[in-house]
Amino acid sequence: MKIKFTKAVATGNDFVIVDGRAGGLKGLPELAKSLCDRKRGIGADGLLVIEKSKKADFKMRIFNPDGSEAEMCGNGSRCAALYASTEKISPGEMTIDTLAGILKAAVKKDVVKVKLTEPKNIKWNLCLMIDKCPYKLNFVNTGVPHVIHFVKDIEKVDVQNLGAHIRHHGEFSPEGTNADFVEVTGKNNIKIRTYERGVEDETLACGTGAVASAVISAEVEKMSSPVLVSTRSGEELKVHFEIKDGEFREVYLEGQAKLVFSGELTL
Repeated sequence: MKIKFTKAVATGNDFVIVDGRAGGLKGLPELAKSLCDRKRGIGADGLLVIEKSKKADFKMRIFNPDGSEAEMCGNGSRCAALYASTEKISPGEMTIDTLAGILKAAVKKDVVKVKLTEPKNIKWNLCLMIDKCPYKLNFVNTGVPHVIHFVKDIEKVDVQNLGAHIRHHGEFSPEGTNADFVEVTGKNNIKIRTYERGVEDETLACGTGAVASAVISAEVEKMSSPVLVSTRSGEELKVHFEIKDGEFREVYLEGQAKLVFSGELTL
């Protein structure tokens, strides 16, 4: 079986994209494990599968490197939008069907702006014991669950160890959560590092994590839109939002994306 693929990257988050609109793709969890393997496969933070949709221009499914299927992915949706526009699957302004809901995206050259689902289930000032130490955390779901922890020096954080403890903490079972570490660097500027559920490691960027960190910072640190988010890759994301009646509305994630290369695999 031969499969055509495209490798894409957005702010350091990399993905393998497969067009599944013709049907016939089976064993997607195992395919994701194989393709995302950085030693034996193409290597990626996730597999994006493009499918037909009756509710939007196309449907995007995302599978993590461990084979689990995620509800949504911010940077993944930006890569999918760029791919769909380039391949004439959709116009430059499009709708994307995901498990988290319908997203809107706009592609202008290499800049992709996507409207995400509204943040929900916000929990402020959670105090959790991790390794017998109390941690003050905040929680928000921006399509997928995220825990936000503010730190003074982000470079000194043991993201792998602490991130894994937060990700598997009983407070967030059974689904688990992503863990974001945030340093405030300016009036409307933050720097983040993210431990991603499903990848089970730190990634160079996380779109939904950037949005989660921005909206929590907007409340805790009184920041205004847009919040500029510096990622581990060194690239920057913009998070736009409005606050109405104490709730976050019109949330957009904006940044560069690119299609790196295409090829064909024989399975």
